Amino acid sequence: MTDSQSSAASVTTLTLPARSEIANNDTWDLGSLYQSVQQWNEDYERAENCLEKYADFKGRLSESAATLAELLAFDSETEELMERLGYYAFLRLSENQADADCQALESRMQNLAARAAEAGSWIRPELLAIDANSMSSLMASDCLQHYQLLLTRILRYRDHTLSPAEEQLLAMQAEMSGTASKTFRQLHDADLKFGFVENEKGEQVELGNATFSQLLISPNRAVRKTAFHQYYDQFQAHENTLAATLCGSIQKDVYYARARGYESARAAAMFPDNVPATVYDNLIASVRNNFEPLYRYYDLRRRLMGLDQLHAYDTYVPIISDLQVNRSWDQATDLVLESLTPLGTEYCETLAVGLRGRWCDRYPNQGKQSGAFSAGSFVGDPYILMNYKPEVLNDVFTLTHEAGHSMHSFNSSASQSFEYYNYTIFVAEVASTFNEQLLSETMMQQASDDRERAFLVNRDIDAIRGTIIRQTMFAEFEQITHEMAEQGQPLTVQTFQEVYGQLLRDYFGPNFVIDDCLPLECFRIPHFYRAFYVYKYATGLSAAIALSRRVLDGGADELNEYHTFLKGGCSQDPLDLLRSAGVDMEQPGPVDTALAQFSSLVDQLEQLMN
Repeated sequence: MTDSQSSAASVTTLTLPARSEIANNDTWDLGSLYQSVQQWNEDYERAENCLEKYADFKGRLSESAATLAELLAFDSETEELMERLGYYAFLRLSENQADADCQALESRMQNLAARAAEAGSWIRPELLAIDANSMSSLMASDCLQHYQLLLTRILRYRDHTLSPAEEQLLAMQAEMSGTASKTFRQLHDADLKFGFVENEKGEQVELGNATFSQLLISPNRAVRKTAFHQYYDQFQAHENTLAATLCGSIQKDVYYARARGYESARAAAMFPDNVPATVYDNLIASVRNNFEPLYRYYDLRRRLMGLDQLHAYDTYVPIISDLQVNRSWDQATDLVLESLTPLGTEYCETLAVGLRGRWCDRYPNQGKQSGAFSAGSFVGDPYILMNYKPEVLNDVFTLTHEAGHSMHSFNSSASQSFEYYNYTIFVAEVASTFNEQLLSETMMQQASDDRERAFLVNRDIDAIRGTIIRQTMFAEFEQITHEMAEQGQPLTVQTFQEVYGQLLRDYFGPNFVIDDCLPLECFRIPHFYRAFYVYKYATGLSAAIALSRRVLDGGADELNEYHTFLKGGCSQDPLDLLRSAGVDMEQPGPVDTALAQFSSLVDQLEQLMN
């Protein structure tokens, strides 16, 4: 063997394992949904048969309260079946985006969902065609008492519902309208190949969506820089495809908003939650009015890291990077459960069964969907997808975050009927980030010295920066680009990067280096394909900070009010659910309080590091 061969042979190459190489106990068990694909196919056929029965009710909804109640019960039963089918197909595909069999399941499900939307597309127009007096008379009947809130919410859409024929046409477009999102997901999670990066240990790490964040926290700046530029090289190589895909998603939003008579795509997105635009606008205004502590933090980070210039790839690594973190899955689970003891025995015992059992798909594998999510349905377990890495502290916080979602789903499905169990995204981010606050509190109490405290304060700063400030920047990008589409302005590679580049300059400040490739970041954010979603992360953390203090500093009443919130589902509008728990998000107070906490944390970090 030559010297060069010997050297090459000594290099460790780390690749993601195939799905088949992951131990069963480290994967989720989807048996609470379906034990097999054959069982799924049987329910698929049953759902197809249900679609034919919608026609039996058409034209009859005004004839009696009993007929309307029968239709609403049948529709709920069908939707519950469709949800179960859909979650199974989605979760299977997320295991490996490149698996042809899983792609087929998802494709069949999308087709079925489109046909279901078409089959029931006449219901809302027919309901809204019933005159107000007749509808009031129907709703007074005992057999419709359970559906009062459901019907009231439908009637809110009177001005945004089209004729039966037009509704049918829109329903027929459902599968086609998901093309942009599906294309992005396949490109982003399956087709883009980023090569390998040598980490600080001399190991060759396969660069991908799951390992990118891991490499960005490397204490070796050369590793971070290489990973950053090598990652974005692929986005630059596909920038035209990505720009066209994102443009298609935005144009879809604008089209549906116009078709239904909404003032804007943003108004259409906020209408279901009954959240006024002032909540969105106040969030952006509050963040922009508090840039000074953010800029101060970036300068502090630069100085503490001993850098002349600060780049984006310098903002994820802990400032105290020599503090080693390595927690196994079991250790992370124990820590999460310990931190959540203020929520009571029942909460923690239920969660322990899930985290130690098979609610979770724990580790990365080839083709697996990047990031993390909780997928709680009415029938099945509240599943959690993770790409857990023991050396990444944020993965412990991600675990408690997704556990918050799952316990929210568990409590809501146990306490509400199918019609009212599925809480909105607006309140979802409260339960998840609430858990993060409790975890941070516990870890600060257990810190052994000022360096560890500084490490955790730094993490809390970055959590607020990432969840409130960064998501608000994303929210601005969504608002601006949708307004551009609504005004007929072109959405191209250049215009997308110009808009995003200006936001980067505003949010990072004058003393931050914006690399030429950083504006490409707008093409890799999955949430942009669910527009006007990300602002809810910011409002959610703001509410969670207020609620966590309320529970920790309060007594039984405050805890009971929080548990009532977790059980509320969508039985009230989201702002009313939060008011009942003790937070009013129509006022700027919660956001301003969270940003004041950010400023205080920056002060603490500076003091601890002096």
